[in-house]
Amino acid sequence: MKPETFPPEPAADCSLCPRLVAFREANQAAYPSFFNGAVPSFGSEDASLVVVGLAPGLKGANQTGRPFTGDYAGDLLYKCLLQMGWAKGNYARRPDDGFELVGTMVTNAVRCVPPENKPIGSEINNCRPFLESRLASLPNLKVLLALGKIAHDTTIRNFGFRLAAYPFAHEAVHHLPNGLILVDSYHCSRYNVNTGRLTEDMFMNALRACEKAIRS
Repeated sequence: MKPETFPPEPAADCSLCPRLVAFREANQAAYPSFFNGAVPSFGSEDASLVVVGLAPGLKGANQTGRPFTGDYAGDLLYKCLLQMGWAKGNYARRPDDGFELVGTMVTNAVRCVPPENKPIGSEINNCRPFLESRLASLPNLKVLLALGKIAHDTTIRNFGFRLAAYPFAHEAVHHLPNGLILVDSYHCSRYNVNTGRLTEDMFMNALRACEKAIRS
């Protein structure tokens, strides 16, 4: 399948990555009530902001079928999006909680849960055409927020730009040649918060940089 023929979302039973398929099948046996599939993006088709994460968590999005839903990273992400006015409703860690995003979409660099939360290079490359198609489908897109270096790198590569020209750094703002703006943040994972690498204030600062870029 050529990149231009990829849909914005992979099928739940996507078979492009053998290691991820094997892990999915093991999880289907161990957790039969889980979603256990390629997790689709979440948000509005009129999004001006897209948040790009890493991959579904085993007992987060892989369980619920909605990005960042069911784990600590989602608790922080959606709390902060609510504060920014980019979400409405009550986030309750369930896909049926009625929580909605406003002018925002959340997706992942890799749509299937990887072993130990660590996708390998071929898996990131295999999934990138879905990101390319997803971003191309959004007519109002202005700003991308990359959560972590893998999300940053795959976003830059998605557009065919040189990584060296756009180094990852928390709160970095990159004006891309295609007119989009890429903002970087450390991933809002429990590990980064517990180790002090990322605080809620730091994360909010990255979101405010996105807000400024949207308004520019």
